[in-house]
Amino acid sequence: MSDLCQSGPRTAHPNRRALLGTAGALFAWGAIPRTAYAAPGARDARLVVVILRGALDGLSAVAPLGDPAYADLRPGIALTRDGPGAALPLDGFFALHPALPTFARLYAAGQAMVVHAAATGYRERSHFDGQDVLESGQPGPGHTASGWLNRLVAALPAGEGIAPRTAPSHLALGVGVVPPLILRGPAPVLGWAPPRLPRASDELARRVLGLYEARDPALAASLARGLDVDALAKGGPKGAGGLRGLAEGAARLIAADDGPRIAALALDGWDTHADEGGATGRLAGLLGGLDGVFSAFAEILAPRWADTAILVVTEFGRTARVNGTTGTDHGTGTVAFLLGGAVRGGRVLADWPGLGPAQLHEGRDLAPTTDVRAVAKGLAADLFGLSPAVLGRSVFPGTEGLRPVGGLVV
Repeated sequence: MSDLCQSGPRTAHPNRRALLGTAGALFAWGAIPRTAYAAPGARDARLVVVILRGALDGLSAVAPLGDPAYADLRPGIALTRDGPGAALPLDGFFALHPALPTFARLYAAGQAMVVHAAATGYRERSHFDGQDVLESGQPGPGHTASGWLNRLVAALPAGEGIAPRTAPSHLALGVGVVPPLILRGPAPVLGWAPPRLPRASDELARRVLGLYEARDPALAASLARGLDVDALAKGGPKGAGGLRGLAEGAARLIAADDGPRIAALALDGWDTHADEGGATGRLAGLLGGLDGVFSAFAEILAPRWADTAILVVTEFGRTARVNGTTGTDHGTGTVAFLLGGAVRGGRVLADWPGLGPAQLHEGRDLAPTTDVRAVAKGLAADLFGLSPAVLGRSVFPGTEGLRPVGGLVV
């Protein structure tokens, strides 16, 4: 198996829908039937999945300081309980990277939790195949016709919809010029991406819309909806950029009364083969950006926070031992983060396998003991009422024997 280091799954060529993304919104066309949201009286839940592409080092993001083998495996990058850049305590055994203060605050408030020694069923070390399995929800790579989150949307029972005002009535939001694989499929998806080119003026947008109304009513309707979506997404302070700006735009759409209830975004760059760093350095910078994403979601989704759950996953972990370039190589077990007011937090869920030589997977990796698909199943069951049978047959095919993790939601 080749050791592919490029991040991001294979993508299709852009089409007419993707071209609309250059204006700030895509996949926002009006000919798709409305999707029902929640039945009367049911919880109006929001589920956001954040994918960290490149393989997050879970042993640095959430360090098992209580494991006697930890420090010796990681000279130069191991976190410590005290001193400059001390890790943030969680439960006495595990401690959080100091670049994640927002997550630590939410954890202390009972609104965030960690799942450690987690992985999909994939056991090789190709980024492409690992991301394929993570996002498709299939037992192995090569089954990329649809993503598991799109199939989850398709499996939701019909209920009383929320009357849409101006935004499209799609239940799911894909953030990015091309939606993540996890959301591709037959269920309708609203897409949004920050524009890469300078925004057109409101006057130019009005003139173009008028031209389309005269020549192409269908495209005019799509453009009008896209402009509405973009206006809502950029409704905060001007100049916000980077990961936080991406999260702020997505959060404003999700927070809207008629906004999507399910969303996914992918963040690249987590492949830390060299110069990973410990309390400071490259990984610390990445984790600080992720913490800004958490902060943006918590602030903007505050009115919806009690019904929100955010799941953060990565394709696989990294080696337990530091390598010769003060980095880590492709591994297996890692962490998943859960946060939100709907999460039963304040804990680390871990059947800890240990880091001793005989305990490592293939003598090099943190051994996985929790399947992230079981975690996703638990959230889907508790938030949206999907049965284990539907989850095992339709959302994660071939996993009928993998029980959902219970008790993740308050």
